[in-house]
Amino acid sequence: MPGKFVVSLSCAKNDTDKATVAFVIANAAVASDKETVVFLSIEGTRLSQAGYADDIHEEGFAPLRELIANFAAAGGTIYVCSPCFKKRGLDEGKLVPGAKIVGGAKLVEFMSDGAPSVSY
Repeated sequence: MPGKFVVSLSCAKNDTDKATVAFVIANAAVASDKETVVFLSIEGTRLSQAGYADDIHEEGFAPLRELIANFAAAGGTIYVCSPCFKKRGLDEGKLVPGAKIVGGAKLVEFMSDGAPSVSY
């Protein structure tokens, strides 16, 4: 079943439950042969940094670091909001695998064919 899917995530350690569930859904989408993008904005951009998610583990779910790694290994892409990233002074050299710093136009382009999306 070809197609695209977007998971928009604006949380990180400020709401670890939402951050975890977002990557659970993203993994389900990429496993369903959807070209899947996780769009990290606002506080969610912090998840783009290697090591940041290492201590996040919501009960009943795999650790967030594993969910992020599995998503990238399965071919998922992580778009990181450029202005949000810069505002937080994050390090481009510490991006997790699969992460790309992009402007909003890149997300709009990806979604332009009517890609469904969910937001956390």
